[in-house]
Amino acid sequence: MRWKETKKSQNVEDRRSRAGGFPGGKAGMGIGGILVAVLAMFMTGNFDLGKLLNLVGGSVAAGGGATGGSGYQSTPEDEEKMAFVSHILGSTETIWSDVFRKSGKVYKEPELVVFHQRTESGCGSAQSATGPFYCPADSKVYLDLDFFEMLSRRFGAPGDFAQAYVIAHEVGHHIQHLLGYTDMVHQKNGRVPQEVYNRWSVALELQADFLAGVWAHHMNAKEGLLERGDREEAIRCAMRIGDDTLQKEATGTVRPETFTHGSSKQRAEWFLKGLETGDFNQGDTFRALGLTR
Repeated sequence: MRWKETKKSQNVEDRRSRAGGFPGGKAGMGIGGILVAVLAMFMTGNFDLGKLLNLVGGSVAAGGGATGGSGYQSTPEDEEKMAFVSHILGSTETIWSDVFRKSGKVYKEPELVVFHQRTESGCGSAQSATGPFYCPADSKVYLDLDFFEMLSRRFGAPGDFAQAYVIAHEVGHHIQHLLGYTDMVHQKNGRVPQEVYNRWSVALELQADFLAGVWAHHMNAKEGLLERGDREEAIRCAMRIGDDTLQKEATGTVRPETFTHGSSKQRAEWFLKGLETGDFNQGDTFRALGLTR
């Protein structure tokens, strides 16, 4: 992927040299929380990222927050990753601004916070173990650069386009927040049986996968940045982080009623649909799952 040819975003906040956190807030969403989610499904069969973000954040006094240096020392490799993140976010800004403008809307760009080990968010304390996530409470994407190494080694999904897919997926959650899908789903929480709510959560995640594909379609059509093997990198990533794959590896069994992100097949198919069509209007994952909005 020729990512250096894209626009560089100015909406990246670098928090790698400091650490801290505070409890509380709405649930975050996205590929983030993978490791914690697997543990939660194994232990209880239920998944609530809002609670889990607070749990992994540790015990911090309300209204306060741990402060001080994180002991982080940047490397040339890390600075290359920072540049990559800035360029990918910039590409999403270019594409989604165009898509929104063509539909008569104005795109409000999200911020992306890069942290090391731990930070605070509007959704609660976040640690590296939660993975990247989008917080609708403050309209920010949170990412520890170490996740890219985990994506390659732990999940067997190397490559820069796999990493770009992760960022685009989280930005997809921002799109959903702007359009009201996030609130629509969160309002179901506690009002419908857990298994039903899980289906709404799956639909939300699959739509974010679709939106990542839409971004990739228009990014490539506009600037021709995809290279041989990029498509396969993203598909491999989507397949490796499906609920069924993660459950199988963690417990040896698969429980579809506990899915919150979708199966490997679903995630790959919806990303591909967005990539191949580039049509924002074909991403009604709720209807596809038999859910009435």
